Amino acid sequence: MTPTNAGRNHDVVVVGGGGHVGLPLSIALADSGLDVAIHDIRAASVEQINAGRMPFQEADAGPVLERVLAAGRLFATTDPDVGGHADIVIVVIGTPIDEHLNPDPYAIPAALDAIGSHLRSGQLLVLRSTVYPGVTRLVERLMADRGLDLDIAFCPERIAEGRAMTELFTLPQIVGARTDRARERATDLFRRLTEKMVLLDPEEAELAKLFTNNWRYLKFAAANQFYMIANSRGLDYERIRSAVAQDYPRAKDLPGAGFAAGPCLFKDTMQLAAFNDNNYYLGHAAMLVNEGLPLYLVRRLEERYDLESMTVGILGMAFKAESDDIRASLSYKLRRILEFRAKRVVCTDPYVRVDPALLSLDDVLSQADLLVIGAPHERYRGLRVDVPVADVWGLLGGGVRI
Repeated sequence: MTPTNAGRNHDVVVVGGGGHVGLPLSIALADSGLDVAIHDIRAASVEQINAGRMPFQEADAGPVLERVLAAGRLFATTDPDVGGHADIVIVVIGTPIDEHLNPDPYAIPAALDAIGSHLRSGQLLVLRSTVYPGVTRLVERLMADRGLDLDIAFCPERIAEGRAMTELFTLPQIVGARTDRARERATDLFRRLTEKMVLLDPEEAELAKLFTNNWRYLKFAAANQFYMIANSRGLDYERIRSAVAQDYPRAKDLPGAGFAAGPCLFKDTMQLAAFNDNNYYLGHAAMLVNEGLPLYLVRRLEERYDLESMTVGILGMAFKAESDDIRASLSYKLRRILEFRAKRVVCTDPYVRVDPALLSLDDVLSQADLLVIGAPHERYRGLRVDVPVADVWGLLGGGVRI
C-alpha cells in the first residue's frame, strides 16, 4: 500500500478486486465518484493496476482505469488492513468446485478470515460472485459469531467478460438481502451504476444466479447436440439453425454450436446439481454433451484423416472469442486429446500471453496439415488456408464438415 493511502478511509473496498469481476466493478464505482480500494492477494495484479495497466483484456476498461487513478479515486493493495477502512466491503470471491465436482461452501468464509479481523460493525458487506446456496446465511452467522453487526447482501454479477463496461450500466441488478437496511444500502450503492433493481431474499438471489448460468449451459448443450446429430448425417447445422431462426421469434435464442467453457458455466451447473443432491438430469446431460464435444470432434477427424501422421493446429486457446482468458478452456482439453491421437499438435492465440507453448499464427499455418478452430476470434474469419479446417463454430462458412 502506498504511503498516501495507508490508513485512509474509503467508500468501498473490493476484496478479490483484481480479477475479471472485481476490477471492472471497482473502476466503474470509482468513475461514479466513489473512493475505491482494491484488495487482492496477487502482487503482480496489484502492481499492474496501480500502474494503470489492465491485467487482462476488457473492452473500454483501460481508459477508465487511467482516469480514476489520475483522479485519486482508486488504488490497489495486498494489505488486508484496508478492509477496515471502508463503509462498504464487496467480496468477489466465488464458490469453486473440487476434483470430485463438489462445491466448497467455505471458500468465501476462508477469504473473509483474511480480512475478518479488520472488519467492523456498521459496514455493508456485499457478496458479489456466484455462491453455493446458503453461503449468504452462513456468512451472516459467522459474522454474528464474531460479534459484528454487519448489513449483508448478496448482489450477483451477471456480466459477460468483454462486455463489463457496458453491462454494468445496462443490466438490472439483483439485490438479495434479509433486512430493509441492508437492502436499501445495497440498492443505493448499485444505483450509481444502473437504475433497475430486482429485489429478492438472499436464497432466491443465490438460485437466480445459478439458474442464469445453468440456463445458458443447457442452451449451449442443446445446440451442440443438434450439431452432432446434423454433422453425423453430413448436414450443416449452421445452415439449418439460420433457416430455423430466420424471421421466427421462437427460435431466435437457438445458439450456434461451439465449446461451452470458461470459469462459470460448467462449475455452476455442478453446484446446482450438488445442491439438489445430484438429482439434476438436465444438468448432467448438458455436461456430458458440452464436455464431450472435443472428443466427438477428434473421433470424427480420425474417421476421415490419418491423424497419427499429421500435425494438427488449433487456432484459439481462450475459452471464448476476443478474450485472453484460458480458464476451463475446452481448447486445452482438445489439445490433450489430440496429443494422444495426432503426430503433433501446435497451437496459437492472438490474445493469450500466459502459455509459453503457443506459436505465432504464421508458424501454426506453416506447420499444420489440419486446422481446428478452438476459439472463434474474429481475426480467423475469412482466413484462407491450403489445408482442411474443422470449424464447429461456422466461423469460416462451415469449413470442413466432419
